[in-house]
Amino acid sequence: MDIEKLLQELRKNLIAVLGEKYKEFKPEIQKDVNDFLDKSREKLERWSLLLVAGSLTEEEFAWLLKSQQDLVTLKSLQGAGLSKIKLNNLKNTLFKTVLQTVLLSI
Repeated sequence: MDIEKLLQELRKNLIAVLGEKYKEFKPEIQKDVNDFLDKSREKLERWSLLLVAGSLTEEEFAWLLKSQQDLVTLKSLQGAGLSKIKLNNLKNTLFKTVLQTVLLSI
């Protein structure tokens, strides 16, 4: 598994998901996504390799991803006044996107 390729794909997909709904904040969203991927890189790499090796199930991988939810701050959207409910919904969408992207890459 090429982790650099995976991270590029994740970055592209995550920015697309957020940029679709909040086009006016796209540059800020890119920074938030990059911050999250930088903070999560090591864990994403380790967990993806364990998933590929069959040492983790998809459910376990999804649970581990959810444990990283606090690392997604979405400061730009929070500063724009989005409610916590909408931010949490976006976070859930982001984690579904990460899960789908990783599963499609293996």
